[in-house]
Amino acid sequence: MSAADVRLEESWKRVLGPEFSSPYMQQLREFLVAERANGKRIFPKGAEYFRALDLTPLGKVRVVILGQDPYHGAGQAHGLCFSVQPGVRIPPSLVNIYKELETDLGIRPVRHGFLESWARQGVLLLNSVLTVEEARAASHQGRGWERFTDAVIRAVNDECSSVVFMLWGSYAQKKAAFVDRERHLVLRAPHPSPLSAHNGFFGCRHFSKANEFLRSRGLEPIDWQLPTDPVLSQ
Repeated sequence: MSAADVRLEESWKRVLGPEFSSPYMQQLREFLVAERANGKRIFPKGAEYFRALDLTPLGKVRVVILGQDPYHGAGQAHGLCFSVQPGVRIPPSLVNIYKELETDLGIRPVRHGFLESWARQGVLLLNSVLTVEEARAASHQGRGWERFTDAVIRAVNDECSSVVFMLWGSYAQKKAAFVDRERHLVLRAPHPSPLSAHNGFFGCRHFSKANEFLRSRGLEPIDWQLPTDPVLSQ
């Protein structure tokens, strides 16, 4: 698999081209083809594997939020971490993210979990693993996606300046441990999952801190208020 074979936004294709020609990506592609041939349902759909990168070109990245795996329920995942399709019940971690947004910035929660408007403003909503088998959480871990998304984070670290990295939970914090803190702002907190949100995610004020940092660098802050109608995000 080469970069030319992949539908991907051009700025990312430029820096990630060597990854697509690497043996590990060929093996990953073969694995996904074989899984589908065996009747497995893979989420998200193929056109949305790289949706986070397509919506947020490299030169426009202002914030990075790291997730782990796509949601594994039918109709949920669409290529952005923590986000779900319009009409899908808001997952518990995202409910807690909305609670923190309200406490931090006074933003009232919307009734959907569709986060594309954030991505279009420069919030890279990146999962570490970009595919999953239906009803089997973490089923595609260790297949090569982690190496690919490491390269994505490295590209942001090296090619961008004044980016805010929101690292929620130990997994995200380890994955982005190499980020240059002199060039970027690294914010750390427990994961927003119901199991850990009360251990320090609530009250972390990452959203206001991110905007304060961006303003201090002469950059536009993020409008964290999602459209009431998710169709307006598209």
